Amino acid sequence: MSSSSSQPLAGRRIWIGGIGGAGMSAYALVAHAWGAEVAGWDRNETPYLAHLEADIHVTIAPEPPTPPAGWEVYVSTAFAGRIAGRPRADLLAELVSLRRSIVVAGAHGKTTTTAMIAFCLDRLELDPTFLIGGDIAQLGGNARAGEGWLVVEGDESDRSVSALRPEVAVLLNVDLDHHTTFGSRAEVAELFEEWLAHVPHVVRAEELEPVELELAVPGEHNRRNAAAAIAALELAGVARADAERVIVEFAGAGRRLERKGEAGGVSVLDSYAHHPAELSADLAAVRSSPNGEGGRVLVLFQPHLYSRTLHLAHEFAVALAAADAVCVTEIYPAREEPLPGVSGRLIVEELAQVRPGMRLAYVPAVEEGARVVAGWARAGDTVLTLGAGDVDRAAPLLLEVLA
Repeated sequence: MSSSSSQPLAGRRIWIGGIGGAGMSAYALVAHAWGAEVAGWDRNETPYLAHLEADIHVTIAPEPPTPPAGWEVYVSTAFAGRIAGRPRADLLAELVSLRRSIVVAGAHGKTTTTAMIAFCLDRLELDPTFLIGGDIAQLGGNARAGEGWLVVEGDESDRSVSALRPEVAVLLNVDLDHHTTFGSRAEVAELFEEWLAHVPHVVRAEELEPVELELAVPGEHNRRNAAAAIAALELAGVARADAERVIVEFAGAGRRLERKGEAGGVSVLDSYAHHPAELSADLAAVRSSPNGEGGRVLVLFQPHLYSRTLHLAHEFAVALAAADAVCVTEIYPAREEPLPGVSGRLIVEELAQVRPGMRLAYVPAVEEGARVVAGWARAGDTVLTLGAGDVDRAAPLLLEVLA
């Protein structure tokens, strides 16, 4: 292959604000592999930075430095307004344009479905490029630059998916998850339909039947994700039989019902689920798992975003009512400023109405929540830590207390 096609970004110098995130670190890795000189900044060290080459210079500091003169600057949505530069969507749109691409979109299941597609292409020796919003142990990280199809998540949270022009699009589902961007579910649906009008081949997952395969990942939602992945792979030229043969080996993405260990006869699982539909899917999957039969399901939930908590407190309560006991922590703010009167207590108060008598607790800190839930647990139970913030810190503490 000529150097121009294998190194399409040769001679470019790209600086990335927020380079430590799951998405931006992936873009950095691929841009570098495709010939660009890459550097960037983030507030904190993250696990994703470990995957970047040593010659990608990363500055870790509380405040962003001035980007080097003459470099192209791209900025994560999390730091938009703090650094002058182009939005991340512009960089991703260019990467998508440089390869035959599959973009996976929708409110729930993007990371897992994208990973399923990339995993199948990898195991079938089709050398994919992939950019995934979570670590995939079987693929060695969250990104890779190959010579085959590019597979990536498309994000509606900042409308950036609308800039992508893939050959194949997968729309998993439509839901209202980002209340500061969209006023209604209909507005989300309109964004997706406008985007899909530009895509030659579209998979609409909600029109597909769940696969009947024995997957390594649990839950009806993952059988639906697998159906969408296989349909996309067929559009990319993969025989259905080949896709089905390898997809059953896919063991999941990091923080997607990830088993963290067992202590004192109690299993601890961690999930990134942060929307009521995702909580419901995870709880149903744990209930239906052979390992979960007979024991109670105890939840430690860290709400993510003040706006989401305000608008969906009742829906969160309805979803969490499927557990046997629930402890809710304070909200992980991410990019938002606090809203008056909005805290994790809202969900606990709603739960008390939805399921009177249920064992409930509200605690400010994740560490305190871990101790509370560990105190509830007994042999045979499953503890599920849920949330898109830093609630994954609870798992080691839970296992330590339970041992």
